[in-house]
Amino acid sequence: MKKALPIVNEEQARFECVWPGCGGACCKESRPPVSEGEAARIAEAIPHVVAKLRPAARRVVERGAWITKRVKHGRPMLAIAERYCVFYAEGCALHVLGASEGDKNKYKPATCITFPLDRDDHDRWFVRQHGVANEEWTELACLDPAASSTRAVDSLRDEIGFAERVDAGLETWRRPNGR
Repeated sequence: MKKALPIVNEEQARFECVWPGCGGACCKESRPPVSEGEAARIAEAIPHVVAKLRPAARRVVERGAWITKRVKHGRPMLAIAERYCVFYAEGCALHVLGASEGDKNKYKPATCITFPLDRDDHDRWFVRQHGVANEEWTELACLDPAASSTRAVDSLRDEIGFAERVDAGLETWRRPNGR
C-alpha cells in the first residue's frame, strides 16, 4: 500500500516532543513565515490572545509589528520579542486559542503545525534532524535522532496528517510556500 505522504528520511528519523520540559525551544529565535491567509487568521485571533502574551511581546503585537519585513520562502515572517516568537506565552497562545475553539491548528502557521516536518529543495517532505539537510538548530534536543527511540512517523501522526491535507489541497487558504 502506497503511503499518502512520502517522507524522505522516514526510516532513520527519530523524534519525540519533550514539551514542556524544553521550555518551548522550537519557539525560541523562531520567525515562522506566514501566508496572506494565515496572517488574516492570526489578525482575527489577536484580540483574544493579546492579554495572555508576555509584556514585551504584547507591546510588539499592540503596535501592529507582529509581522516583519523579513521574508522566508516568499512570505513575511512573524516577529520575535525577547528571543521568542511573539505568540509564545509559556506555550503557543495561538494553539491554546484554537484548541479552546475545537481546532488547535486554526490560527497557527503551517510551518509551526508541521514542525519538525519540512520540505527539501526538491519539494519532498523530510523530518528535520541533526546532520540532515544542513540542520542548523543544534540546541533542539528533539532533533537529535539519538535522543529518542521513537520513530518520527509514529510520534508525528498529527503533523503528517496536516501535511497530507496540505498536499491534497485542503488547506489552500494558507498557500504554503506558494505550492
